[in-house]
Amino acid sequence: MLSLPGFLSCGKKKDFSLSNEKDAHASHSDENLERGNWSNKGDYLLSMVGYAVGLGNVWRFPYLTYQNGGGAFLIPYTLMLALAGLPLFFMECSLGQFASLGPISIWRILPLFQGVGITMVIISTFVSIYYNVIIAYALYYLFASFQKVLPWSDCFSWADEFCSKIRLVSDCNATLHGEIIHANYSFITSNNLTCMNGTVHYKPVQFPSEQYWNKVALQRSSGLDETGHIVWYLALCLLLSWMIVGAALFKGIKSSGKVVYFTALFPYVILLILLVRGATLEGALDGIEYYIGRQSNITKLMEAEVWKDAATQIFYSLSVAWGGLVALSSYNKFHNNCYSDAIFVCVINCVTSVFAGFAIFSILGHMAFVSERPVSEVVDSGFDLAFVAYPEALSKLPVSPLWSFLFFFMLLLLGLDSQFATIETLTTTIQDIYPEVMKKLRIPMTLGVCILLFFLGLICVTQAGIYWVNLIDHFCAGWGILIAAVLEIIGIIYIYGGNRFIEDIEMMIGKKSRVFWLWWRMCWFFITPVLLMAILVWSLITFSPPTYGSVSYPAWGTAVGWCMIIFCVIWIPIVAILKIVKAEGNLCQRIVSCCRPTANWGPYLECHRGERYSHIVDPKKEKEHEIPTVAGFVY
Repeated sequence: MLSLPGFLSCGKKKDFSLSNEKDAHASHSDENLERGNWSNKGDYLLSMVGYAVGLGNVWRFPYLTYQNGGGAFLIPYTLMLALAGLPLFFMECSLGQFASLGPISIWRILPLFQGVGITMVIISTFVSIYYNVIIAYALYYLFASFQKVLPWSDCFSWADEFCSKIRLVSDCNATLHGEIIHANYSFITSNNLTCMNGTVHYKPVQFPSEQYWNKVALQRSSGLDETGHIVWYLALCLLLSWMIVGAALFKGIKSSGKVVYFTALFPYVILLILLVRGATLEGALDGIEYYIGRQSNITKLMEAEVWKDAATQIFYSLSVAWGGLVALSSYNKFHNNCYSDAIFVCVINCVTSVFAGFAIFSILGHMAFVSERPVSEVVDSGFDLAFVAYPEALSKLPVSPLWSFLFFFMLLLLGLDSQFATIETLTTTIQDIYPEVMKKLRIPMTLGVCILLFFLGLICVTQAGIYWVNLIDHFCAGWGILIAAVLEIIGIIYIYGGNRFIEDIEMMIGKKSRVFWLWWRMCWFFITPVLLMAILVWSLITFSPPTYGSVSYPAWGTAVGWCMIIFCVIWIPIVAILKIVKAEGNLCQRIVSCCRPTANWGPYLECHRGERYSHIVDPKKEKEHEIPTVAGFVY
């Protein structure tokens, strides 16, 4: 193919190519015609909000707040946002925007640590497999809501003898002829006796929503050892969820950037509707008081566990060190204000978590009121909140199918826009490694990724599927991300150079005063790495084998979990060793050369490089003139 490109202005390239092929990411209005840019800033911000705001904001943060002192928990939560979450978030956004590269290619900045980028991408791959299974659960419940009577509202034919909508008294103490006796409840009622306070024992019953989740939706087996068959309707829901993801991403950011206007914004409409409805119900105030506390328990702040919970929630909620922030930001225009974007997205994410808590707990308070139980007995987190406790509460409302539909539609949207960004991370990585292939085959490659991940996810829709989902979440979404984050900040700040990195940022957003950078320097150089190390060490010290409810995992299951996390992080030393072996000189010289940026590190477009990066050799020109590549060069 003959091509005589020449830069007319920044990013606008005259192309005399005989080929009309064009990457679906790019349009004629883009600054970067090779990789493409977001159509407008709204596409980017909503994609980032959709990526950061996910299921954890609805089913984990409210529970942690209730568990850790109510409103007092907001103090460590806000501090951890400022000290750990925001500094990492700003760093990754700046990094991706500066070089316009994905999470693996971005490590031209420090070739020795390129394995960190590979770790991020592999973890994102594992997470995308089980995350879409959770979306499939939401789809199943969404379809199940299209019934006049919700199928989990009562103990129907699928229920066993332990199913009950109310708590059943087993036995208690009572007074008979002046003596205190202990008898079963049938004897008490037949003799018109009254149970003494504090002596009542209840039968071990399960609510309809719990049995429906286990017996009907999941067809859950006894444990990881019993795989069972594929649950066909969950497999179809999983296929549908992947079809939605593939359809939204078939043109990359040009299509997903439009879809997120609905998937990122409409959940707020539903949350507002649920909050207004919940606030009008009896018992709602009790639920909200449990959430933020009638009087917040400040003494909880003296417990280390509270601070650890706040830090981990912020860390995982903002989706740092997954590679997605780098990938999404790489499509920004070079002079976009990534500083204000990072603050905006982080604040929106945290406000959403607090807001969601009010919507969730107001309805759980009503459930406690109707079932005559303490709020503490209906509150839960994770799967039990999303697919047991909250559906149970919704089933007690008038016009319950409507509220159920709205809730699961919200879960679907929250999951989808996070999944869009995760898959975009994978396709961006492929694009950076094989740019010419992606120009010609973007749609087939995107569909191929979705199809492959669908088949890999089928193990998660077997009868033992929920155990696999929990296993992957327990291992891959934990230590691997923490290890990647620690190495990322150490590599960029201590090896590449924090002050050098700040100069790179100022090339994009303009010169700032020393006072402006004081806070960021304090966090990047000391506070954030220390906090991340503390969380990592704490997590390792307090490690406990995975369980799902009361079901323990077999030894081989835990071993599989360790193998998954090892497979994720093993690339860090492997790639480092390979880089050192390929470098030239003695051992010290090789290590030093691998700790320096590659010859083509810097802004993607020539017009943005200025004097600081005027030495960069354009990869295409280098190839045309057959200039030998330097040791450790990475495309």
